[in-house]
Amino acid sequence: MYDCPVGGFIIFVDKNNYMKVNPAYRSKEALVALYNKPLLELVFEAATIHRQFHNPREVQMSSLLSIKTGGCPEDCGYCPQAARYHTDVEAHKLLSVESVIEQATNAKANGSSRLCMGAAWREVRNNRDFDTVVEMVQAVNNLDMEVCATLGMMDADQAVRLKNAGLFAYNHNLDTSKEFYDDVISTREYEDRLNTIENARKAGITVCSGGIIGMGEAIEDRMGLLMSYMEMETPPNSIPINALVAVEGTPLENQKPIEQWEMIRMVATTRIAFPESVVRLSAGRTKMTMEGQALCFMAGAGSIFAGDKLLTTPNPEFNEDKEMFEILGLIPKEAFTEGEKPVTKADPIIDARKAKEAQRAAELAAAKKDPNFTPRKVVVQE
Repeated sequence: MYDCPVGGFIIFVDKNNYMKVNPAYRSKEALVALYNKPLLELVFEAATIHRQFHNPREVQMSSLLSIKTGGCPEDCGYCPQAARYHTDVEAHKLLSVESVIEQATNAKANGSSRLCMGAAWREVRNNRDFDTVVEMVQAVNNLDMEVCATLGMMDADQAVRLKNAGLFAYNHNLDTSKEFYDDVISTREYEDRLNTIENARKAGITVCSGGIIGMGEAIEDRMGLLMSYMEMETPPNSIPINALVAVEGTPLENQKPIEQWEMIRMVATTRIAFPESVVRLSAGRTKMTMEGQALCFMAGAGSIFAGDKLLTTPNPEFNEDKEMFEILGLIPKEAFTEGEKPVTKADPIIDARKAKEAQRAAELAAAKKDPNFTPRKVVVQE
């Protein structure tokens, strides 16, 4: 039983009467009606539920780091990292583990308790780059930060490797409804996204999955996205809500920006529909006023991305967010309050590779000490 002070009254709520999804909104029609409620009534209902399941003053500060930028073969209409589009994004190879540790340490010092690492891949491949990502996960988990990754599609075995490395969450957005999806992307099926989410869930990784509004979709499509999560056996642990950041050179470059009230409505509706999930106020905050963001927090947003970039698009700086937290009386949420810290386990593939490299290094060192060792001469033909 939880008590929740609202408007001078005490409302007693039995949390056990709720499921991970709100049974009052199991149809698209019910969700559309909810979304279209008078704004202040919608925010009040969302705020009431938010206080029953979450500390309304706590907001997690997360940082999003692009560990491999650009050159993606997909055709997502909103993404400036697609190789086929002509944008200002410069392609960069995978960062080093040392660079990630440095940036993660800086993010933690600025208040972030979660680091999400994004790679512009269509899918995870079993190669040296993936081995490096596994090492990144191990290293950041050892910094006592929640580690999230968004790497594209992955199979069950890859999910297990990431889980054993210490991955706390895997982000794989559905983006929009099944019906509108083909208007946004053609190089990956909706089912592919659902399968990746299921692989993460089966491996014991918490799921972070949401969508983007402002791509030209109807309200019914926004609610269709939420219905996809309603239909899951277990909905996402956290649901990021993004506003489209239209980037020149992408198919959606001329899309009209949405009003901040639409973000507030989407956050509130998501909060009411999924009482236990963390609703993440993600891309598009630069277009919102502090007052608009405050209404999002009141309506149930429990996380923001901090730092001056979200992969390749602008985002408010750390100092701006710290000032906003002080004005609104918000408290940065600590890591692992929504689940236990994963235990980092040894990775047999990486260990075998390192053992082989160490053996080779030892053999070379021994050979150089051999008095009979003569370096092989290479004759270059002119």
